[in-house]
Amino acid sequence: MKTRTRFAPSPTGFMHIGNLRTAIFEYLVAKHDNGDFLLRIEDTDQTRKVDGAIDFIYDTLKLCNIEIDEGPNNEGNYGPYVQSERLDIYKKYALELVEKGFAYYCFCSEEELEEMREKANLRHKPFLYDGRCSRLSKEKIEENLKNGVPYVIRQKMPKVGETIVEDVIYGKIKIDNSILDDQILLKSDGYPTYNFANVIDDHLMEITHVIRGKEYLDQSAKYNLLYEAFGWEKPTYVHVPMVLGSDGNKLSKRNGDASFMDLYNEGFLPSAIVNYLVLLGWSPEENKELFTMDELIKAFNPKRIGKSSSTYDIKKLEWFNQKYIKELPDNEYLKFIKPFLTYNVSDKSEEWINRLLTIYKDHLSYGKQIDELVKIFFEDDITISKENEDFLASDENIPIVIKTYYEELEKLSDWNVEEIAKVIDIVKEKTGVKGKLLYMPIRIKISGVEHGPDLPDEIYLMGRDKVLNRLK
Repeated sequence: MKTRTRFAPSPTGFMHIGNLRTAIFEYLVAKHDNGDFLLRIEDTDQTRKVDGAIDFIYDTLKLCNIEIDEGPNNEGNYGPYVQSERLDIYKKYALELVEKGFAYYCFCSEEELEEMREKANLRHKPFLYDGRCSRLSKEKIEENLKNGVPYVIRQKMPKVGETIVEDVIYGKIKIDNSILDDQILLKSDGYPTYNFANVIDDHLMEITHVIRGKEYLDQSAKYNLLYEAFGWEKPTYVHVPMVLGSDGNKLSKRNGDASFMDLYNEGFLPSAIVNYLVLLGWSPEENKELFTMDELIKAFNPKRIGKSSSTYDIKKLEWFNQKYIKELPDNEYLKFIKPFLTYNVSDKSEEWINRLLTIYKDHLSYGKQIDELVKIFFEDDITISKENEDFLASDENIPIVIKTYYEELEKLSDWNVEEIAKVIDIVKEKTGVKGKLLYMPIRIKISGVEHGPDLPDEIYLMGRDKVLNRLK
């Protein structure tokens, strides 16, 4: 059977990185086996729906080099791919379960349910519906339906024994049936619950592998009971550990954690984000960290996903992004970085701008960082830290080095990188100073910091007047 996976987000706006990591895993499982990757929109909660979200999901996945084989915007043979367009399908299968005795009509009012919840709270136990409507007579059910009494359809759970869930990562999990609630399958408004709709859709769309968060592992007992009730084959389950923030909580849009677009707009490359997220929980067989998408597809084995949660570390992501930025060809790098430069460069030549941005290519962790790195070229005043002031006063040769730089640079008739590089050699020869005592004093005096790009480039781009004024 052909491997088929699905990414099934809710259309609620930006995609947070925990959700994106799941999509990446689903894509890699499918493509490793030359299978299909589907997009399905789970919009059973209409109150959270955001207009345009489907196109946004397509755009996000495209940026990440994830190709959707079937979905709402490119339908295959298993549509519709939006749950709100499949309501008749869910009702049909819910009624089938009622006929088979695996589900029942529940006519309980919200007041009755609230009373049950209060009693459960008083006993300090989790609320489980007591199944009272499963014991209604056939006549009473028909009477209620005839009179238009609002209802939901609930799954009838076994109350004894246990249900087994097989998972690629966590192995065989036994779930005690006594803790399973008679969950709602079809709500009173005709919409299915997530737990019901995903089983129906996964079967009808011939999904072979279901990859989702570990938090759904226990819920899979309910899914398995539905598969068994219909006599359907279960998919292969791959429950992946959560991605946690630095505070130890699960990453979530609702908690204000970074979304993919937040990172993209900060100047993180999609390929770097994908590479980093794959390694949050998965380890390759070879000792390697940087992968292209094709390499990930070839290497990916879901059995190498760990059981423990991973912590999202922005500094590690910056490290990945810096590696990817360095690998960009200069023309692609300039196209990427120019939109992040917000200083007014209308009086600068294209050659000057390109050179400025290029010398910081190896120093950049993300796009928006460029303004902070190049501000010394645009702002009149610089600040020298106490530590650097102490360094400038730490050796009697430093004032001589600075004075010699000033004198030699002032003599230059041609202000270019090659001539400036020669000046550094002249200062070295005249003062007998080398190493950091040769380079750091002038860099601190003109930029305020002790490290930066190649010194001749920095001096050239700073300009004669600004350099000489700062050396004074």
